[in-house]
Amino acid sequence: MGVSLSGFESLAVVEWDKWACDTIRENQKRGYPLLQNWPLWEGDVRNFDWSSIADGIDLLAGGPPCQPFSMGGKHKAYGDKRDMFPSTVELVSKLKPKSFIIENVKGLTRSSFANYYQYILLQLEFPEVNRRQHETWLDHLRRLQREKTSGVLHRRALTYNVVPTLVNAADYGVPQKRERVFIVGFRSDMGIEWSFPRPTHSYDALLYSQWVTGEYWEKHRVPKSKRPEVPEKLEKRIKKLSRTLLHIEDSAWRTVRDALMDVPDPRKRAAKEFHNHNFQDGAKIYKGHTGSLLDLPAKTLKAGNHGVPGGENMMVMDDGNVRYFSVRESARLQTFPDGYVFHGSWTETMRQLGNAVPVALARCVSASVAERLAEAGIHKLSHSKGRKVA
Repeated sequence: MGVSLSGFESLAVVEWDKWACDTIRENQKRGYPLLQNWPLWEGDVRNFDWSSIADGIDLLAGGPPCQPFSMGGKHKAYGDKRDMFPSTVELVSKLKPKSFIIENVKGLTRSSFANYYQYILLQLEFPEVNRRQHETWLDHLRRLQREKTSGVLHRRALTYNVVPTLVNAADYGVPQKRERVFIVGFRSDMGIEWSFPRPTHSYDALLYSQWVTGEYWEKHRVPKSKRPEVPEKLEKRIKKLSRTLLHIEDSAWRTVRDALMDVPDPRKRAAKEFHNHNFQDGAKIYKGHTGSLLDLPAKTLKAGNHGVPGGENMMVMDDGNVRYFSVRESARLQTFPDGYVFHGSWTETMRQLGNAVPVALARCVSASVAERLAEAGIHKLSHSKGRKVA
């Protein structure tokens, strides 16, 4: 959805999960415009007929399954049959896109995966240097390293300039502290210079609006008598912000309260006006399972319902009690539009949301890529016609 909002037209949308596909088909039947013309194919990406897609497409975007690298998973990485990075590299080699955007979990960057992470980046940089029969991935890594330092690989036909970045979605206006790795690449022959978009939102700006100006509480009509005390651990930081009278250019991090300010409690009658906004009973607090506070971005939504380890799918209400986020509230935290309806049971819809890339963040990254591709296209056109374009 993010890349569609950035102006890209999808030639293939490949998804193996039945429920995610059902959600797309349901919205297409309802006439939801953004994905009306998506050519959806349900199944394993390795079985799709990629010969139907011409070489040199503008963008290949996707997220290989994160479970092999997730902090909550089995941490098998290259030993996990769900590791789809080899297939990702194969697709880059086959389609030769002008650019690619790959998203994955922060766990990919942990020290225990350092060599495999480097291996992934080198394969994406030189996708035509295939792993030989009976060659281990470590031997392939060493060969890539040797050939890269020798300069031989840079003379190959297909190479990419690859930029990996660890990103917190909250820094880009998503009401959720969600750290993810984005690996963005541009085909070397494009001559494109690119860096990850600058953050637009900050924690300091939120603290300033809450504890220095009070603007945050006034916006939400929280009377002074009901405003919380300044957290003791933040007193020095807030005093510093207050003393310097710092002009903060960034917008404030968006909080759970910000995201849900116009959404009624799912237990109220007015909740029926919102799709997928049903109350789910059974939320409980226990050690390590505490839920998301109203006045901070939410914890990272995870692909589960009740059993997620940190209570990430619960919210702590003003009175201190907790309840589960409804599907619609979870969608708000992932910046999905209200008109997009989710299909499936509570478990399946929460899995779709936990696995999703926040729409606003995907749009931000893909729009930046689209801008560079457009500039490169204009530059190429101007030179081919022997004149300059302003």
